[in-house]
Amino acid sequence: MVTRIFTHSDCLEHDTPLGHPERADRLRAIEKVLSHDIFNPLERFEAPLADEDAILLAHPPEYRQRVKQAIPAEGRAKIDEDTSVSPKSMDAARRAIGGATAAVDAVFNRECDNAFVATRPPGHHAEKNRAMGFCLFNNAAIAARHAQQEHGAERVAIIDWDVHHGNGTQDIFWDDPSVLYCSTHEMPLYPGTGAESETGAGNICNVPLRRGDGGVAFRDAMDSVILPRLVQFSPDLIIISAGFDAHYRDPLAELTFTEDDFSWATAELMDKAARFCSNRIVSVLEGGYDLEGLALSVAAHVGRLMKG
Repeated sequence: MVTRIFTHSDCLEHDTPLGHPERADRLRAIEKVLSHDIFNPLERFEAPLADEDAILLAHPPEYRQRVKQAIPAEGRAKIDEDTSVSPKSMDAARRAIGGATAAVDAVFNRECDNAFVATRPPGHHAEKNRAMGFCLFNNAAIAARHAQQEHGAERVAIIDWDVHHGNGTQDIFWDDPSVLYCSTHEMPLYPGTGAESETGAGNICNVPLRRGDGGVAFRDAMDSVILPRLVQFSPDLIIISAGFDAHYRDPLAELTFTEDDFSWATAELMDKAARFCSNRIVSVLEGGYDLEGLALSVAAHVGRLMKG
């Protein structure tokens, strides 16, 4: 397998308050673990600076303008209690979008088999008209729309294993059967969405997990519900909203996954990608706030992407 990674130093400049879990050290931990010799075969690319119009693939113009106006000239500004911005936040967000769309281009142009986008801020909580949960723009949703618009993808599947439900992605694709959104997540937990009964136009598949659940429950959810839905959908592209905060070390939730669970799920999605979409997988970083747990999980995930 040929695997690319997209990242950029601009993403370190999105400055969050002292003690905030979504911090630049997350990317530094990922960079350090992926510097080991076993990852030398990775093709490493800088995430390009996306044109601001790319935001409009998933968000309306007035929302883009509101976020731009919230960016301070100095210091920090709060969008909500959890989500803050600093002078370089817009550049960081555009790098996150640019990395995701460049990864889509790379897999469709057969320059690589799959790609991992190590950028911040994350995106899956960003709704059409609302920034929240550390997220400004929905990177995975924009990547899906880019695949449809630029590469003619008819069916895009987004698999979200972040411990928090991706309310933003669900909101954007709620009534769009061309995109399958499947999520495992702890419930009850922020943001309060993600019940099994939330099905959109039949394209939304939520499998809530309970506090304390670990790999057995996760693998059962994947095997019994999500993977069969994925097979039925037969996607042209698989996007992973790759949050690693379901790891047992993470401080923001109480699921008990290990890095082996993420490796297993990656392998299962790679099997389906080989069957249906010429191996095309784009994995976009979401959560993961314990630095050791994040590093171990990313290493397992990316290592599996490279192995096939």
